[in-house]
Amino acid sequence: MANNLVGRDMAVDLGTANTLVYVRGKGVLVDEPSVVAVNEKTGELVAVGHDAKSMVGRTPEDITAIRPLQDGVIADFEATEQMLRHFIALVHRRRYLAKPRIVVCVPSGITTVEQRAVKEAAYQAGARRVYIIEEPMAAAIGAGLPVHQATGNMVVDIGGGTTEVAVISLGGIVTSLSIRTAGDELDRAVGSWLKKEYALLVGESTAELVKTTLGSAFASGKLREADIRGRDLVSGLPRTVTLTSADLRVALEEPLHAIVDAVRVTLDQTPPELAGDIMDRGIVLTGGGALLHGLDERLGHETGMPVHVAEDPLRSVAHGAGRCVEEFEALHQVLVTERRRLARTA
Repeated sequence: MANNLVGRDMAVDLGTANTLVYVRGKGVLVDEPSVVAVNEKTGELVAVGHDAKSMVGRTPEDITAIRPLQDGVIADFEATEQMLRHFIALVHRRRYLAKPRIVVCVPSGITTVEQRAVKEAAYQAGARRVYIIEEPMAAAIGAGLPVHQATGNMVVDIGGGTTEVAVISLGGIVTSLSIRTAGDELDRAVGSWLKKEYALLVGESTAELVKTTLGSAFASGKLREADIRGRDLVSGLPRTVTLTSADLRVALEEPLHAIVDAVRVTLDQTPPELAGDIMDRGIVLTGGGALLHGLDERLGHETGMPVHVAEDPLRSVAHGAGRCVEEFEALHQVLVTERRRLARTA
């Protein structure tokens, strides 16, 4: 096929926390943190992905480790383009031949200007054609939901920067809500709670580790505990405190309440027939946030709906966008076009 000579088509889940690259016929080949380390003096790229993430909070003065995407949108255009270029080069060894068609996932709430920035970054990184797919649609396809049928499917995709809640039917998004409260916000909540309760200062990586090991959204099962190290704000010296999963529930309450609230609001705006379908089929959780202990129980308890966690929540969006690349003709209608946007707001 001619396309294969000009570089394989690929799908990119350009996330705030992680970027995944799916290559046609090969699956997910890149799964790395969305972090780049730049030398401030020379402007050159020092590291990307895992290597750059290990440098966060540990760099000398002239090297800065940054996350070029904030809240699901591009905050640093140049760094995003360099990061994309790096990931495409990882996949395409013969770079001069690589001019792939790329499907990029974006949050459903982003503006046309932000959308244009994503497209531009992909073109600058070497794409031949760039298509956009909304994250909840990609997540639903990746989770194996029958998006083309005339039944309501509800998906809650909790990523690093945004939580996307959407009801999908007949290959389109009927109602959706995108809030900028997600994994990063949960990490920040852990950090500020430790500061307030224990006068203990911890870095980003420690806050994330505490969330993944002890984090809990619903009181169930046995109490887990762990020792957390940080810097005492009073003495300025390192100190260790022991935390339990019950402590973490208190720390995470505010952002979790915002996520539950977004699900409620979306259900409230759903046409009654589709709400009935969701009652039967349940809500599907995807994204890294879906792995938070007890979140499915908490959502089920608060909404009265059955809640299921997708099979591979971290990769649902990438797999869904990948399906669009594999079955381009069949799934072409789910990609965002200006015309469909207008139809939706009408």
